[in-house]
Amino acid sequence: MSDLADKKCIPCEGGIPSFDTTEIHKYLKKVDGWDVKSNEDKIYYLIKEFKFENFVDSQNFVNKVGNLAEEEGHHPDIWFGWGYAKIKIFTHAIRGLHESDFVLAAKIDKII
Repeated sequence: MSDLADKKCIPCEGGIPSFDTTEIHKYLKKVDGWDVKSNEDKIYYLIKEFKFENFVDSQNFVNKVGNLAEEEGHHPDIWFGWGYAKIKIFTHAIRGLHESDFVLAAKIDKII
């Protein structure tokens, strides 16, 4: 969907601001089907649920996401079970979203 998947996640150790809502919405247009939510601390994150035919397909997808996360050095929160996987992405060091979060989302979408 975008050239974001061709980029590399840049490790973030903090010291930079997270994206504001304007920047978030600009990048959200570059990924397919991801939602932006915020938690009780007003920390924004990306989230998407993927559907599968069975448990094994969900598990295989999650394993591929895990391998990608290790390659990119950017680790999402992952839940999965029979027929689904849910991925939540944000940058812990800045307590919000930045470009690498959207890069990872675009790369995850290419796994399907």
